[in-house]
Amino acid sequence: MKKITVAVVGNPNVGKTTLLNAVAGTSLKVGNWPGVTVEKKEALVKFGDYEIYLVDLPGIYTLEPISEDEKIAIDFLKNEKVDVILNILDATNLERSLLLTAELLPFKKPTLLVLNLLDEAEKLGIEVSEEKLSELLRVKVVKTVASKGIGTKEVLPAIIETYEKKLIPFVGKEVPKELSEDQKFAIAHGIYEEVVKKKKHVERDLTDLIDYIVLHPVLGVFIFVAIIFLLFKIAFDFSSPFVDWIEGFFKDFLIPAVISVLSFFNAPEIVSRFFAEAVVGGVGFVLTFIPLIFVLYFLITFLEMSGYVPRVAFLFDKYLHKFGLHGKGVIPLILALGCNVPAIVATKTLESWKEKLLVIAMIPFISCPARLVVFSFFALVFFPEYPALVITGLYLFGILVAFLTALILKKTALKGSISHFLIELPPYRFPSLRTVLNISWIHVKDFIYRAGTLIFVASIFIWVLLNFPPGVSSPKDSFAGKIGEALVPIFKPMGIDDWQATTSIIPAFLAREIVLSSMGVIYSAEGNLQKKSTENFQFLEAIKEQGKGLALAVKSAFTSLFSLSLQTFEVEEGEESLRSLIKQSFDKASALAFMVFILIYTSCLGTYATMGREIGYKLATLFLAYSFFLAWALGTITYNLFK
Repeated sequence: MKKITVAVVGNPNVGKTTLLNAVAGTSLKVGNWPGVTVEKKEALVKFGDYEIYLVDLPGIYTLEPISEDEKIAIDFLKNEKVDVILNILDATNLERSLLLTAELLPFKKPTLLVLNLLDEAEKLGIEVSEEKLSELLRVKVVKTVASKGIGTKEVLPAIIETYEKKLIPFVGKEVPKELSEDQKFAIAHGIYEEVVKKKKHVERDLTDLIDYIVLHPVLGVFIFVAIIFLLFKIAFDFSSPFVDWIEGFFKDFLIPAVISVLSFFNAPEIVSRFFAEAVVGGVGFVLTFIPLIFVLYFLITFLEMSGYVPRVAFLFDKYLHKFGLHGKGVIPLILALGCNVPAIVATKTLESWKEKLLVIAMIPFISCPARLVVFSFFALVFFPEYPALVITGLYLFGILVAFLTALILKKTALKGSISHFLIELPPYRFPSLRTVLNISWIHVKDFIYRAGTLIFVASIFIWVLLNFPPGVSSPKDSFAGKIGEALVPIFKPMGIDDWQATTSIIPAFLAREIVLSSMGVIYSAEGNLQKKSTENFQFLEAIKEQGKGLALAVKSAFTSLFSLSLQTFEVEEGEESLRSLIKQSFDKASALAFMVFILIYTSCLGTYATMGREIGYKLATLFLAYSFFLAWALGTITYNLFK
């Protein structure tokens, strides 16, 4: 079977991703280009006697090497064996698209032109003659409305025809290896004048009207806050019941079931618990990330493809310049309030390495709901008179540390001028839900394959620390307990001199909300750690309960959308016994220092794994060490100020 390598080229916002999704479907994969954090989409599609390898090059306006995006495109076109260039054109702004087409001429590669966004062009009174365009450039032209699937089935046959017939663009004369700016413009403008006709525009353009409100310097900020509130509300309230159900499914059904089966075969208790709690439980822990990450990706992709995200970047650009950032950096920072993992992934939209590194370095200091669980518990226990004030202060302190970190990096390791900020404000569109769902699932799969594997391995490692050596009857005698005792001198300056408190920090690295559950085990355990009774386990009864639980989760997810409050943030105070036990290990000053440490220290293993994937594990580990030292220093200062 012959293989055709196709480079997909086009300006930003011309519908490349939507077209690729329509052509490739679930075979579309997301990753990074080697050595950089620019997102790479690719797909291998079998059609007829061919394997068509589609590589989506970054959206660019020019092939001049201004940013990483252009460099990647040039390197790929020059150094890789490209059989066909799939050049996607914006029918609403054809002259600008044709400027890039003109720059592709010197490569002398078989080229297929795809005229996309024809429905929007018609609304604007623009008519494009694909026959004339095909005649002028002597290549095949396909008309599409990718968001509706119109014309997309013609793309793969056209790629094969372009490859077999070697349809290389020709403009009537030999094209030099390098075109001057005047030559590029002359080619683009000449073709544009020949193929485009404009009618009188009678339909009112809603984009300008909406932008008048959305981009208002004051009103636009309030609208942004309202949209972000809705994003968080839908993401957390909708996904939370499914997260709880997944946790319950593994804890109350799958883990006891595995232990029962292994016990039936007389497997040693430690072996049964290892497979049930560490292996099966580790898989369950990874899966608890999926509902939230999927819903967040869905909403972010929807906003991005609707045309709103570029406007947010424009709105906040002037405020972030002082920190060496552009307006695009505000989206990942806001998302960090919901979850640091998708926030770090969202930095792919930033053009330069410097800006990505700055934003990624800021994200872990911005508190997420997992830390809110810990803050709420400790604030209610030690500061019952003003818990809201304490929690608000911690959130604001985290944001302050984030921006101070950015300033330090800007003045030291990441010195230099801000790169040029060029952003297009596309018309508002209603994205194809099928496309949004597919892209969201592609990102979730990528998270499972990359970050999920590390989280799974680490969760097994931490289980071993908590349960070994075999036969351990108290957390103090486990490997984790020994490490906790060794950590006491390090945390003593923060007022934490209890091995139970320091030991609870070890499993907390998996996820911050585990702090309380690990404290519950460590403070109150007298028998085996996390020992679960599997006596009287009834498989059919248990599976019926899980079915009821899933139905309740679905009902809760949808009914939560009709409540104005953020139900996910309604945190329980915790068990009275745990509260009284923890009061014996902390006072107000050490409790506040502990919360500061939890706030500043890199939020969780998922964050570290995602940082490693985006910027490399060397830098991620360096940042982990920096955050630990900073958390310890600020915790120590906090304790000494308030003791």
